[in-house]
Amino acid sequence: MIKKVLGLLFICVSLLSQAQQVVTNDSPQMADAFRQEGKIYVVIAVIALIFLALVCFLIYIERKVKKIEDKVFKG
Repeated sequence: MIKKVLGLLFICVSLLSQAQQVVTNDSPQMADAFRQEGKIYVVIAVIALIFLALVCFLIYIERKVKKIEDKVFKG
């Protein structure tokens, strides 16, 4: 199960890295604007919160599936 999830994660990351647009400037303009206005920390906090919520949800689902598997295969 873990190998499948990691494989899917690596595929998604590789697709996202190939989909980025090449910028002629040295740094992205949007990131500079967020940094100047101090909003970059809000963006990082929101991304971290979403990631944490997804991890917690996956752990919750995994525990429920494990309980159901134990009932089905032992009962």
